[in-house]
Amino acid sequence: MTDRVRKEARKVKKMYKVKLLNNINSPKLEMFDESKYEVSPDIENPDALMLRSAKLHDEVFNKELLCIARAGAGVNNIPIERCAKEGIVVFNAPGANAEAVKELVLCALFLSSRDIVSGIEWVKKIANNGDEIPLMVEKKKAQYAGPEIFGKTLGVIGLGAVGRKTAEAACGLGMNVLGYDPYLSGNETWLSESKVERTYDIEEIYKKSDYITLNVPYTEQTKHFIDKEAIAKMKKGVKIINAARAELVNDDDIIAALETGQVVMYVTDFPNAKTAGVSGIIAIPHLGASTPESEDNCVSMAANEIMEYIENGNILNSVNLPTALLPRIEGDPRVCVIHDNVPDMISKITGAVSSFGANIENMLNAGTKGNNTQYTILDVASIPDGLVEAIREIEGVIRVRTIV
Repeated sequence: MTDRVRKEARKVKKMYKVKLLNNINSPKLEMFDESKYEVSPDIENPDALMLRSAKLHDEVFNKELLCIARAGAGVNNIPIERCAKEGIVVFNAPGANAEAVKELVLCALFLSSRDIVSGIEWVKKIANNGDEIPLMVEKKKAQYAGPEIFGKTLGVIGLGAVGRKTAEAACGLGMNVLGYDPYLSGNETWLSESKVERTYDIEEIYKKSDYITLNVPYTEQTKHFIDKEAIAKMKKGVKIINAARAELVNDDDIIAALETGQVVMYVTDFPNAKTAGVSGIIAIPHLGASTPESEDNCVSMAANEIMEYIENGNILNSVNLPTALLPRIEGDPRVCVIHDNVPDMISKITGAVSSFGANIENMLNAGTKGNNTQYTILDVASIPDGLVEAIREIEGVIRVRTIV
């Protein structure tokens, strides 16, 4: 590629448009170079979306949309499979809010052990009793007493970013920690070096735990993960903490268990019509990731994912396409192809490049993300006229774009 051609290519570089949803307002948005990106909630036909909890399942995406970045971990508000079929990469920000959620789980641990919330509310009600308050407190305080967490067993279901931090912190508080996560590879160094005891049997968590915290994503498989059958296997008097997703727990079953005393306290970060105001339920108004540090971390990670994909075609932390990281060769344009995982696809793509007399300088093919979708990056010396159209016409190709 000659210097003249490179200069001409730079001249036609577009301004990329990033649309913000959910009133995202963070100083980390300054990461976007103003000479390359327009970032605003008032954008039409964006190249990228950045959002938190906005529901997109009924949205019709514009043809220019390249990617969607969720400034958080959960992506159940995004139609990830449909996006894969339309060639739209969906990112999330795993671990960016883990510290904030861990702190809320620890708070919930203490709140579930002693009836602190009810005690505080009672004190507000007697505020007009003047000098009688100390005596009233001494007579009433036993009603709000509860056990220490030291020496008790905490069952941690899910040992991802939040679960790991929670488990390690609980060990530091003198708890016995039992961890369950069937998706860990088994060779996590942190786990082998920690005091966390790992179990491969969820029923061991139920049988031994005085407290249980849920730290798993919401999927069709984890919907109502905690129901009457699971609760029946738990220790009587267990306390359950859910700062992950509302749908992990069957509300009717947890309320019934509170009435019998099988569960003595349920702390949820997701209040709803059934759980708000129920005795034995502490309903926190979705504060898990509500810290300025967490919000900035999530925006920073999402911004990096968008820029790396738009400018280099690299994919990191996608939930619907495979990880693909290929260093750029300075000056060489790049062809990025999202396609079905079908036989002979790579040879057809490279054959198309060869048929136009273009030379492949570097290449990466990344495997599927469980949805039969693959991703191929090709660094070429030049992009002849007609090459992109030829690749696009190959059966099974979903999307082709070039980066210069």
